[in-house]
Formats: sequence, C-alpha cells, structure tokens
Amino acid sequence: MQTTNKSAIGFIFITLLIDVMGWGLIIPVMADLIAQLKHIPVNQASTYGALLLSVFAVTQFLFAPVVGNLSDKYGRRPVLLLSLLGFGIDYIILAVAPGYGWLFVGRVIAGVTGASFTTATAYIADVSPDETTRAKNFGMIGAAFGLGFVLGPALGAFLATWGIRAPFYAAAVLCLLNCLYGYFLLPESLSRENRRPFDIKRANPFGSLKFLTNHPEIGGLAISFFLIYLGAQAVQGNWNFFTIYRFNWSEKMVGISLAVVGVLVGGVQAGLTPVINPKIGNEKSIYLGLTLYAIGMILFAFATESWMMFAFLIPYCLGGICGPSLQAVISGHVPSNQQGELQGALTSLMSLTTIIGPLIMNSTFAYFTTNKAPFYFPGIHFLIGAVCMLLSIVITYKVLSREKREHPELRNVISGDGELTP
Repeated sequence: MQTTNKSAIGFIFITLLIDVMGWGLIIPVMADLIAQLKHIPVNQASTYGALLLSVFAVTQFLFAPVVGNLSDKYGRRPVLLLSLLGFGIDYIILAVAPGYGWLFVGRVIAGVTGASFTTATAYIADVSPDETTRAKNFGMIGAAFGLGFVLGPALGAFLATWGIRAPFYAAAVLCLLNCLYGYFLLPESLSRENRRPFDIKRANPFGSLKFLTNHPEIGGLAISFFLIYLGAQAVQGNWNFFTIYRFNWSEKMVGISLAVVGVLVGGVQAGLTPVINPKIGNEKSIYLGLTLYAIGMILFAFATESWMMFAFLIPYCLGGICGPSLQAVISGHVPSNQQGELQGALTSLMSLTTIIGPLIMNSTFAYFTTNKAPFYFPGIHFLIGAVCMLLSIVITYKVLSREKREHPELRNVISGDGELTP
C-alpha cells in the first residue's frame, strides 16, 4: 500500500507539473498567435489575450466547485483523468485553430475541466495517513508549480524555434500521455463508503465569499489581499504582449524571461522568505514586500532597454516576501477550525482578480499605444499595478494600526507568528 501511495503521489506531482508546464509552454507564442489570427498588431492583440484569460478564469471559477463535488461522489481518479483529457483537447484545438474563435472554445473546455488542482489536493489528503505526511505531500504542490514555471517557458522558448504552433502540440502530448499513464496505473483514493451524494448547494462558487461577509474583522485585509493580486495582473497577464511590442522580443526571449521569473520567485519563496520574515516580523515584511512590488512595477513602466526588464525583475520578485506574511496575519484572525473556509474565500478572491485584472491591464496597455490615447505610454498598466500595491500598503497600515490599539491580543499575530484559538 505504501508503494502504491508513493506511485500515486508521483503521478499527482507529474499532473500538477504538466498543468503548469503546459500553460508556461504556450505563453511565449500566444501573443503572436493571436496577432496572426486577428491580423492585428501585437499591442492590439493584448485585449483579445485578456479575453482568453478571463473566459478561462470565469469557467474555472464557476465549474471548479462543481467538479470538486463530483469527485466526492464519483471518486478522484475519473475527475483527474477527464481533466487531463480536457487540457489535452484544449491544446490540440489551440494548435490547429484556424481562427480566434477556436481559441475561445479551447479555453472554455480547459476551464470546465481544469479542476486538476483542487482534485489533486483532495487526492493527496486521501492518501496521506497523518498530518506530518500530509504537510510534506502538500509541499510537493509548491515544488511542482515552481519547477513547472521554470521548465514550461524555457521549453516553450526552445520549441518556438520550430514554429509558432509547436509548443501547443507539445503541451497536448504531455497531457494525453499522462492521462494514458493514469488510466492504467492510478488507483482510486476515495473509498465508496466515504463518498457522498452530489449537492448543488455545495457547488456554489460564490459560497466561499460569504465567509468574508461573516467576518468583518478581516474585511480590510481581504481588500488589501485583493488589490495585491489585481495589481500583479499587470505583469502576469500582459508581460508577453508588452515585451514583444516595446522591445521587439522574440518568443524565445519571452520564454527565457519567464523562466528567470520562475527561478527568482522560487528563490525568494524557498530561500529568502524563511530567513527574512522571522527576523523583521509579519507587519514589516508586508510593507517591505509591497514597496518592492511597487518599485518594480514603476521601473517596468519606464524601462527603455531590454536588459532593464531583467534587472527590474529583481526588486519585483523580492516583493514576494509580503504574501506569506499577509496570509499569516489574516489567518491569525480566524480560529483553526475555520482555516479551510478562509483559504477557500481567499482563493475565490484570487480567481476574481484573474477574471477582471487582465481586462483592465491589457485594455489600458492597448489603448495607450494607439493614436486615440491622449498620450503615448505603453507602460501605463504597470503604474496601475503600482497604485494597487501602494493602496494596499495604506489599507493594511490603517487596519493593523487600529487593531494594535483596540485589540492588544492581536499584537503577536500582526508582528510575528501568533495565532488565535477557537
């Protein structure tokens, strides 16, 4: 049984790795593909790229709880396999798409079936016998994301030299091979006696957001959390369009730059955050990280040479030290028996930023690179992102300052690693 569990955990790791790699593979070529299919310049194509990101995020937001509930009824194995099959079909559609509309079809299919992350985490919980093992296995998720975001863009940059469609075929092959492997070797983790009937009320995607309305004490911090991820969409949703337009980057250069981002983010999360955050505390880590995020985005906005984008990635990625600290402070406001609901609510907030963020950032970039704009400024969306980070600093400071005055028992939570008890 232990050997079987190890094999299953290995499969889940590969599944998550392929999910991240698949998206990383196609980012370097997606901007040029949209521009070709729409017969428009790449700066104008960014608006259509935002629509693809948003339709994927919307369908995933709506269907992830549905698919998660289906896995509770029918088991994790069929849901995981269907998810991989859906992603494989999506990439095939993207690879052969004769027009932009087909990209929409592929992204909708991927959004509907793209519950591999939530189902994979449920699978890990099923096969982990104790809390220590569970924590270790969940740590594998972060490793898969970090490794996938380094390997995916790098491999995509290499494959792009064979043609703009090559990365899509590669992503499809990876997904379908893993689906085939799982079909023959992946065991079911959820026993029949532990399954439950499908309940449409539990599949409500807006249900988790109700948790925030029931806990007004974390409302301000939740707004700050939302602004951070909204501002980050200036980079995440438009990096390829901006750099291709502004600096005439090739698909290869875009892929290399994203691989560098993956290395820097991994280094900050694995190496720097565990050292810096305990030394200066949660509150200072939040302010420092958000300041670095804002500085990085302001520098991106005014960059005039390609090398500057690589140099300015350093302060921007260092800003990642704020995330764990802010989540720790928010978590410290909630008893341990409500942490699951809290994380679900925060995940829903992140999903909402993925829906609206690209539409705001990419549309602004496209508008301010046309003759209709009052002035020409390709990097204006980065300034919008910086404003989001600065607003987050102001809101967080006001909330935490008030709480330290009115709730002295929260001082340890705010400054260090304190935690409330139920």
